[in-house]
Parts: sequence; C-alpha cells; structure tokens
Amino acid sequence: MFDTILIANRGEIACRVIESARALGVRTVAVYSDADVGAKHRQMADHAVHIGGALPAQSYLRGDVIIQAALDSGAQAIHPGYGFLSENPDFVDAVTAAGLVFIGPSAQAIRAMGLKDAAKALMEKAGVPVVPGYHGADQDDALLARQAAQIGYPVLIKAVAGGGGKGMRLVEDPNAFAEALTSARSEAQAAFGNSDVLVEKFVTKPRHIEVQIFGDGVDAVHLFERDCSLQRRHQKVIEEAPAPGMTAQMRQAMGDAAVRAAQAIGYAGAGTVEFIVDGADGLRPDGFFFMEMNTRLQVEHPVTEAITGVDLVEWQLRVAAGEPLPKAQSDLSINGHAFEARLYAEDVPAGFLPATGTLSHLEFAPGCRADSGVRAGDAISPFYDPMIAKVIVHGPGRAAALSKLRAALAGTRVGGTVTNLSFLGALAAHPGFNRGDVDTGLIARDLEALTQVPAPSVAQKIAAGMAALGLDRGSDVAGFTLWRSLRRQVQLIHKDTEFTAYVRVDGPDQQRWEIDQTEHLVKRGPGGWMLGACGLVQAAVAGHQVTVFDAYGVEFQIVDPLDRQTSAAGDGNVIEAPMPGLIKQIDAQPGMQVAQGDRLAILEAMKMEHALLAARDGVVAQIFAAAGDQVEAGAALIQLEPAEDTADP
Repeated sequence: MFDTILIANRGEIACRVIESARALGVRTVAVYSDADVGAKHRQMADHAVHIGGALPAQSYLRGDVIIQAALDSGAQAIHPGYGFLSENPDFVDAVTAAGLVFIGPSAQAIRAMGLKDAAKALMEKAGVPVVPGYHGADQDDALLARQAAQIGYPVLIKAVAGGGGKGMRLVEDPNAFAEALTSARSEAQAAFGNSDVLVEKFVTKPRHIEVQIFGDGVDAVHLFERDCSLQRRHQKVIEEAPAPGMTAQMRQAMGDAAVRAAQAIGYAGAGTVEFIVDGADGLRPDGFFFMEMNTRLQVEHPVTEAITGVDLVEWQLRVAAGEPLPKAQSDLSINGHAFEARLYAEDVPAGFLPATGTLSHLEFAPGCRADSGVRAGDAISPFYDPMIAKVIVHGPGRAAALSKLRAALAGTRVGGTVTNLSFLGALAAHPGFNRGDVDTGLIARDLEALTQVPAPSVAQKIAAGMAALGLDRGSDVAGFTLWRSLRRQVQLIHKDTEFTAYVRVDGPDQQRWEIDQTEHLVKRGPGGWMLGACGLVQAAVAGHQVTVFDAYGVEFQIVDPLDRQTSAAGDGNVIEAPMPGLIKQIDAQPGMQVAQGDRLAILEAMKMEHALLAARDGVVAQIFAAAGDQVEAGAALIQLEPAEDTADP
C-alpha cells in the first residue's frame, strides 16, 4: 500500500478520498487554489500545497504543477477524483512519466472510451448493444442531417468528447436540426475543445441505468446497477440503487455487457458503463444500449457502496497499489436499497441558476450520510460546481429508503444561500417516482408542479421578522421592556412580494405581531417561541437574507429603506449578470433592434452556459462588457432603450 497520495481535486470528493485513505493509514496531500485557502479538504489533509489562482485553468487543471506538488510532498500516487483532470489521458501519461502511480485506468483505456463514436465502435466489436445512430468521422452538416432522417426523429445530437450533458441537443423536428447542430457544436468546442458530434436515435421513454464496474487490468467485476433517470437537462438529480423494476435476467445481461466492455480495454480501477434503456414496455434484456463509459469514480458512487458494503475508494487504492480485485463476482450481492440526492446552491424559480453565498448554517438530518466539501461559514464559490452536499440514505427496501430520503431532506437546514432543497423534496414526494415509474423526461413533464413556490405562512413570516430584528434571542428581547413596550417594523421580500411586519414587545416572553393587518400573539414556552399551540421554527440571518427552516427552507430578503436600489434594471432597460461568471459571447451591437426573448449574450458560470435574453423589445443603446470579461453578479452588461427613442424625427 502507498505511504502517501496526493488528491488532484477539491470539494466533497477530495474529502471523501481523504477519509478512506486515513482509514487505511495512508497520508494525504491536498492541493488548493486561491479560492480554497480555507476549504474543508485543505484542512482535512495531512499536508496541503497551493497550486494557483481561483479559475480551474489557473489551478486544478495545471497538471504539471500538480505532479510537481506530488513529487515535492513525497507522494507515490495521485488520485484524480472526478472532473478536472480525471479523464485526461495526457495527464495520466505525465503522471506515469514522473514515476508516480495514477489511481485509475491507463491512458490507453481512457483514450479508448474518451470519444463516444470510437467507444461505440469498440463496444459493438465486444458484443455490447449500442443505440442505432451515426458515429462517423465525416462532420458535414448535410450528411449529418441525412443521417438523422435515416435514423428517424426524434434524434439526439451529442458531442463525441466529454459528458455532463454539454454539447447535447434533442431534436424532434427536422426543421430544427441545423440550429441544434450549430448550438451543440459551439458548446462542445467551448467545453471540450472538440466540436465533433454524433447523432443517435432518441428512445421515447428512456431510462438512464448504469453499471458500476471494477477491474484490475486482467479481471473485472460489476457491482450491480444504479438508476439515474431523474435528470434535468441531462444533469442527474437523484440516483438510486438498485434500479426499480429490474429483473434478475436483465441485471445479468447488463452486468455481463458491462464486464465485457471493461475487459475489452483491459480496464483497471473504478468505472461506470452507462446504458440508455427503453422503458416503454418494462425492462427487457434486449432493451438496453451502450451510451458511454466514464473512466473514473462517479459522483453517485455512494449508493453502490450502500447496497454492496464496498468502499470503492479503498478498492481504488488497493488495486492501484498492485493488489488483485478484493472480491470475485460471486462474493458480491445486493443488500437493501439506497438513494442519493444532490443538494446544490441554485435558484430554482429563476431557472436553476447557480448561486453563491456564505453558508450561515449547514445541518443534516441524523441517520443519513452527507458527503460534503463545505461547512457552516464556508463560501459557495462562483468558480466551481455549486454542490453543497450529497444526501445519501439506505433502507431494507425501496419504500423504506424513500421514506428515509424524504425525512433526510426535510431535516436538512441550509442558510446563507438559496438551494434546490425544496425541489428535491418535491421529487421525493412525486407519485410517479414513488411508484418507481421513472424516465429521463419525468422532471421536464412535471417541472411546473415540482418548482411551485407556495406563499409563506403567517408563522414563517413571523419567524423571519423575529430573526431579522434579533427578537428570537431572549437577551435581546429583554432590553425592550425596561420602561414600556416598543413597536418596531421590518420590511421583507419573499420572491417578488414585499410586506411589512410590525411587532410590539410586551416583555421578554411575549410579542404581538401584526402581519397583513392581523395581530398575532407570540409567547415563549418551555420549548421556545409559540404561536398559539404551534412552535415557531428557527431561522438564520446572513447579511440581508433570512432563511426560515421550514418546508425545506423559506427565503426572505430584508429591505434596507436607506439602501434601495434605484437602477433601471427592473423595467428591463439593463441586462445584468445574474451571477458571477465569464462573458463567453456578446451577440448584441449598439444600434441593433431586438425583440423580447432575443439572446444578447452568453455568460459562462459554474461549468454551464447561460443565455442572457432581452426582457422587452428595444434598441441596444450601450454595451458595458466584452467577451472574455469576468463579471460580478448584478454587473450591468447591456442597456436597451425603446425603439421609438431612436426613430428619425
């Protein structure tokens, strides 16, 4: 076994690797950027090395700097985590050339699976079923359009390199093919440096089921399947293992196919073979098709660990150190059911925009496993993926595990940033999902219902008002009762609705709140503040934001009457950056006439591209930013003026 390893990653996966290495007595070295000086993974490791600036290109993508850090710190091996350099074969070659061990597959195996078209051809030779489609090298637009017509609509355009849904477009109408192709190529070029695409038949009721495999370069085993069908824009949201409705016959067929895929490339380490499954008529052994292979550990690996009792990171370290596979296929079995929900800092009602903020509060329900790279007091950085944690539960069966998931989500408390917690809770309660009737289109079909934001209750408004004024703490309240009761007020905003809450403090144990012209008496009881017979929930304040820990977290903004913004952004005159990011493209030009909904610019933030659209018809008056600029949230980018203002007299 290694004495010391370096982890070439950050966040929750770096913390996860450190935990398993520590259990084996292996010393760990972390790397960190300017943005991660106080990060959890840096503080958990035995040693840490600074590798550069906040942007990934300045730090976590600098393979030469990371390798030198490993050499200088005495590490014998490098664990890549996932993302960044984890599937970069040139980095693997450089690690090996430096006399270090790469904890993962060979560069040859990564290259074999790195391009989807070549991988599919290889899988066909290995007897693994593939989706009908065009995977050729000729990228002529007209040829691709003809191939799409032959395959039959709907079709899926996919970048041959990379993953994560980037460079992927669903096309249902031949007239939309050309525009979708241009868009997919542009995104693929930006994300992977390769604009080549393939075209595949789109399965009408697709399920995304993947098989965890593990090899030692000679032998390989599978650790059963995970269902990752709950997706939004090809991004996984909730994963589970095993797949609902799976039959023993199909599990055998999929497992055998995944092992053949691993053996075809002499695979060593942890990997995932992803299949698209036709769920229209139930799960059938002839209804699954190879999609791609991820030559690394997956984000959702904990659900496999939960049902098999295997520590996949420990296996990675052992196999990379030269040990054989810890278990044979016959030694592996499924125990119970597991779910993983991905908790993100994102504004769901605003279209799932990634969010930033400093976590004033972070607490997980007892009984769940929470893999997280942040703690209360940490900042969600605009430079990296905005994941807060993975919430994982395990139960003896699917119904029991799902009940635990709902309880775990309800008991999770996050303050200081908006999150997708309510969205996850709505998914966990979705009737179809509860029945196991899942496919990749479930979220899109029911998106409106899943993202509804109910109006806050009186109790939630009072809890927010008390926290905003500091009246939820006994010592602060007592000061108001020296001579007489005092009346105070606070202005709050929930979503787009502003209201004023008034309070009269009658003493340290009693307050009278006026909400929506109705008075409510709040008294302190043995267990805390009470509104009638019901206890008020806790709330946390971070700057001007109040989070009430009820219904997965209800967010309010405190209005400072002395600091009201008077910009014209509210009337659609100014297009602002919705979050910190990089201006990828400016489509507008001064004097250009635009219509509501026209794309004016593209902002790249947190590994995703966001189109900035005109809020109304008008004429572009001024442009305040250029492609390549790094901008802060709220920065003015483009100003519009009414079309009639520029008309000739």
